[in-house]
Amino acid sequence: MVDFLIIGQGLAGSLLAWELIQRGCKVLVVDNGEKNASQVAAGVINPVTGMRFVKSDNVDLQLPVAISCYAQLSDFFQEAFFIEKPMVRIFKSERESDEARKRLSNPDYQPYLNNIRSQESSIGSIATPCGYLEQKQNGYLLTQPLLNCLKAYFISRDSYCNDNLSYQDIQTEPTLSWKGIYPGEIIFCEGYKASRNPWFSWLPFEPVKGEILTLRHETILPDKILNYGNWLIPLNDHQIRIGATFDRENLDTLTTEEGKNELLKAVSKLSSALSEPTLINHQANIRPCTSDRHPFIGKHPKHKQLAIFNGFGAKGSLQIPWFSQCFADHLLSAKPLPASADIGRHLKKHYADQ
Repeated sequence: MVDFLIIGQGLAGSLLAWELIQRGCKVLVVDNGEKNASQVAAGVINPVTGMRFVKSDNVDLQLPVAISCYAQLSDFFQEAFFIEKPMVRIFKSERESDEARKRLSNPDYQPYLNNIRSQESSIGSIATPCGYLEQKQNGYLLTQPLLNCLKAYFISRDSYCNDNLSYQDIQTEPTLSWKGIYPGEIIFCEGYKASRNPWFSWLPFEPVKGEILTLRHETILPDKILNYGNWLIPLNDHQIRIGATFDRENLDTLTTEEGKNELLKAVSKLSSALSEPTLINHQANIRPCTSDRHPFIGKHPKHKQLAIFNGFGAKGSLQIPWFSQCFADHLLSAKPLPASADIGRHLKKHYADQ
């Protein structure tokens, strides 16, 4: 008997499956093995974001859970997955500097913000004409190695099936089934593809294509994540990843010259020493963003054995471990979901009788 059939082995499906397995559930993860947005994503964890330096919702709860989750996975697989690294937020204007000073004076923000440096301060060859902010409790997740380890783990438990799922193979009546398997529930963790899911396409997804570059360079950079509108992650002394573009129109996974040139132009403004790097890799995929920037979690209003766990956008590395715990509590103990993520917030518009 399969308790939960999970569709999709991106970060959402993988961490939810891991959480449910730790609680004694029988899980089967179905995935077609193709690259997904989690495998391409940089996995940056940044508790304070945006032009106004706003804390992510529930970050005080989510960040400790994420760090604990990745530490547990590292212990289990004997491999490091979360790389803690401070972030430097380079101001684009005096207005940003003023906003940062307001946040720095707020006790709620002090665990995440360190110091503001004036324009006279420098970071090696990095241009900081308006100064910069030092941020704490940042880092990035090595998503590809983590997903590879989890896939091998699922396979070792007979909890993985390589299949290009067709919705037509799912029967909801008289008993929920898929290809001769009768799960207790099916949970869709398909990323942006859920916008075409016949049971959940009514949810207001707003997928966004993003492109990322891996570059080789010959300059000396600080061992910190740089945030300059885009982000830069130092992988080692001479390799960096930079990203990401935001394209809401061309929703495909093709890399483009336009995307590459946009990223190279921005990083060359950051430092003249980065004006002619060597391109190592160029990737693109589609983030499962949502209209209100909150995840979509919950059961279908009419087909209660069908559920969704999706819509984490660019904050999946931070949010998914905590929401996996919340959803497991909901599935196994009927605990209420966080209101901001519960798909019930969209029901009235589409299901007037609910």
